[in-house]
Amino acid sequence: MTANAQPQRPVLVRAHDAESLQDGATSLITLLADAGDTGGALTANKATFEKGSPGAPAHFHTKATEMFFVLDGTMRILVDDEVHILEKGDFLTVPPTVPHAFAPAPDSTAEMLVVFTPGLHRFDYYRLLERVYRGEATVQDIRDSSLTYDNHYFESPVWQKSLAGN
Repeated sequence: MTANAQPQRPVLVRAHDAESLQDGATSLITLLADAGDTGGALTANKATFEKGSPGAPAHFHTKATEMFFVLDGTMRILVDDEVHILEKGDFLTVPPTVPHAFAPAPDSTAEMLVVFTPGLHRFDYYRLLERVYRGEATVQDIRDSSLTYDNHYFESPVWQKSLAGN
């Protein structure tokens, strides 16, 4: 262990203790472990989507790889300019700077484990999404937080076409 390294401690989050956030009418984020909990190793959450959920718009991260593991249902995920259909048990990694977006497939509910590595302090970003949904913050607040939370949004005609085509 280097002089600056902090010893890693196990992180256990019981389902009944996990904080859940309503980030939209048809989606829920369950917070599992943030960067501060894991010594910066990773950040993890569970994302639950009802039918018709818009999911996450086209964006990219500059500092972390984002990993998706479909726990249930079917997801569509944009990677660069290609939309992939992922089903229960499928796994995908998206490296830094690669554009991506995600939503449940048409007429599907879905649940995913989402992990960032290295960890990013993202729980406050998810709380911001819930405040926007509740009308306590604005979309401009999300835009203004892009550097803080390493979310960089952009327009993707491929993704918009995918959503319109349902």
